Amino acid sequence: MNRRTSAPRHSVDISEEAGVRYLHFGSEWIQGAMRIARPWSLELSYTREMMAGLLLREAADWPRRVLMIGLGAGSLAKFLYRHRPNCRITVVEINPQVEFVARQYFKLPDDPRRLEVRIGCGADFMLGGDSSFDYILVDGFDADARPGALDTLPFYLACRARLNDDGLFCVNLLGRNRGFAASVRRIAEAFAGSVAVFPSCDSGNTMAFASPDQAVDISLDTLRARAAELKKASGLDLAPTIGRLQLAHPLPDGRLRIGRNPA
Repeated sequence: MNRRTSAPRHSVDISEEAGVRYLHFGSEWIQGAMRIARPWSLELSYTREMMAGLLLREAADWPRRVLMIGLGAGSLAKFLYRHRPNCRITVVEINPQVEFVARQYFKLPDDPRRLEVRIGCGADFMLGGDSSFDYILVDGFDADARPGALDTLPFYLACRARLNDDGLFCVNLLGRNRGFAASVRRIAEAFAGSVAVFPSCDSGNTMAFASPDQAVDISLDTLRARAAELKKASGLDLAPTIGRLQLAHPLPDGRLRIGRNPA
């Protein structure tokens, strides 16, 4: 596998407009955002989509261990840090400038006991370690929106191996338009077919969720109830995600299933 282990050469830039601060990697592409008046909220629609996994597991304190590949503006890390106080978060980010900018301009907490940022290649981290996690979130791209080694079968197999029994995997498929179907096939092969591709959100990003062992089998009514509880507790509204999911996919018996042998 051809991996890039040195920091990217592109610049890390910041812009602001209408009360929102944006992160860019040497281009106009938005790599992260924070509404200055609400720094803990998820400003970009795709970051809200990546939190849909919170609806798919029953335990109120799930997840307890989270791994994120790609830091960006730190939005996902901040959200879980604030709303899952018993959660320990590890973030792997290849560019040390991104960590500096996230702390300096996007209010990333400095609490290494609960939120650890490791500088390095996400693929190397996955293939070279043995620690396990409940939720693995992959959102890593270069300045041209290419995932590189983060979109390979060995990487996806390593992700599956690092998940706990009730773990979930989520990957942002932005930038993979040409190989979108191939990406999904690789994920499906790694997870023995236990994968669901959610419909694209407003930004055009598409999330794929996969389950290694404990399959997802949940009714739409339960999803809506959990979404209402999450909105009340955190302000995050995932009702639109459920609505698009219902419209885009046939859901037999009104249930979302991820995995061949639902419990």
